[in-house]
Amino acid sequence: MAIDLQTATIVYPTSDGEPMADNTKQFRWIVTIKGGLDTLFMDRADVFVAADLLWYPVEGEPGLRRAADAMVVFGRPKGDRGAYMQWLEDDIAPQVVFEVLSPGNTLREMSRKLAFYDMYGVDEYYLYDPDKNDLAGWVRANNRLLPVEEIEGWASPRLNVRFTLDQQTLHIIRPDGSEFLDYIELERRREAEHTRAEREYTRAEQERTRADLLAERLRALGVNPDDVLGATS
Repeated sequence: MAIDLQTATIVYPTSDGEPMADNTKQFRWIVTIKGGLDTLFMDRADVFVAADLLWYPVEGEPGLRRAADAMVVFGRPKGDRGAYMQWLEDDIAPQVVFEVLSPGNTLREMSRKLAFYDMYGVDEYYLYDPDKNDLAGWVRANNRLLPVEEIEGWASPRLNVRFTLDQQTLHIIRPDGSEFLDYIELERRREAEHTRAEREYTRAEQERTRADLLAERLRALGVNPDDVLGATS
């Protein structure tokens, strides 16, 4: 039976059937990077951030797709999407992508991903191995993704964040000096700040109480506390 190509519907799946992560460490890093990118660009309506979202670069080619662990698209609005279909997004490719390695990733698989990102216009590609605490990066130059020779202290041209590695982990530093953190560390810091604020409030209340008691004693002695306190301020 002949097929009418003009009316045939092309299906672009919203899932590749693969899990978002293979283990807790990989999942934690994906969520941390995605959350950090979200907060980095939370005031930019024209920056779309996603994690584990299928990207289709070419209309009519549903087999050409990748789901980066995290990606950033400048020039596209925030909002929910089942997939990133580039021809519906002003033909803007994701400019920055992140991949977090798991033990199940093979060299062949990661080579194919690099080739895909190179071919379809990614400007910056970062690959982090949390087990080995190793970061690699590629940046587009002369229309090719070329490796970053010295990744320690490297500042992303697009994101304006800095990457540093100590003996234990990767640190992604925002322009204001703050760091991408997981939810547990964020909550710890929030609680510490709340405790500090409560202590400051208690100290201020104690100072206010002492000032009120002093004022009462001065009034009992027939002294205007405003005159005394004003002279000592």
